[in-house]
Amino acid sequence: MPFGSVTNKQIERVYTMLKSMTGFGRYETISEKRKLVVEIKSVNHRYSDISVRLPKKLSFLESGIRAQLKEYISRGKVDVSILYEDYMEGKACVNYNEKLALDYWDNLNKLSRSLMLENDVTISDLARYPDVFTLEEQQVDEDKISELLKEGVEEAAKRFVESRLAEGEHLKQDIYTKTELLLELIGFIEERYPKMLRDYRDKLTNKIQEVLGDKQVDEAVLATELIIYADKVCVDEETVRLRSHIQNLRSTMEHGENIGRKLDFITQEMNREANTILSKANDIEVSNKAIDLKTEIEKIREQIQNIE
Repeated sequence: MPFGSVTNKQIERVYTMLKSMTGFGRYETISEKRKLVVEIKSVNHRYSDISVRLPKKLSFLESGIRAQLKEYISRGKVDVSILYEDYMEGKACVNYNEKLALDYWDNLNKLSRSLMLENDVTISDLARYPDVFTLEEQQVDEDKISELLKEGVEEAAKRFVESRLAEGEHLKQDIYTKTELLLELIGFIEERYPKMLRDYRDKLTNKIQEVLGDKQVDEAVLATELIIYADKVCVDEETVRLRSHIQNLRSTMEHGENIGRKLDFITQEMNREANTILSKANDIEVSNKAIDLKTEIEKIREQIQNIE
């Protein structure tokens, strides 16, 4: 969505979308008088770390640039590079003091009449008289430069945010895909649980029959053992909480703004549930799926480290 073609309200909405901490934005303008290039790039960082490089003569603008960028950036290690060249700098303009030149000329004429001598002073001679012509260096217009840099930084920042939004959309889609796989793994574990109980019942029944021979298996004892086993391997609470965390993760991603830390916390909770499922697993297939759960959650967490 090009910023140049949207309203302020649309821009505000864009800034609440999910953004990556990796981004790049560049703005350049060149005229007969000056050249301005602003580049902004960023990588992951736990906090906001903005570094500004600009010409020494413009260092008085650094604090304003930092404050301006904070409207666009909340997290990430951000490097801002500003190149400014003023082609008019150092050039001088010629000032002609007409009043002084006329005073010189009037007085020369008076001198000529009083001495009864011809006034042979030429224009070239008069131009050499003190202060008729003076050279004056053009003064730096700090307000003008400040305004130019403010516009340049803003345009670069908008393009920078656009790149973060594009990368953020890729991250969101990838995380959604991974959560779909998590839900499939959870579904398998939930479906596997009743079969685990049946397998354990059959295994326990066979063992008892081996020990007792043809004697009838005490159903009460068998039921007690099954209850103990079921309680030991039951992961209903963990899978329910894991589904809830996934839903919370997805919902949080839709809010978009400054959510990286919250998403990281949610994945920590998801990993805790996966660890519990793995510790309770008394079945090779459930163990494998629990390991897959942990692997995918870690992949999600790695992606979340890139989110602002």
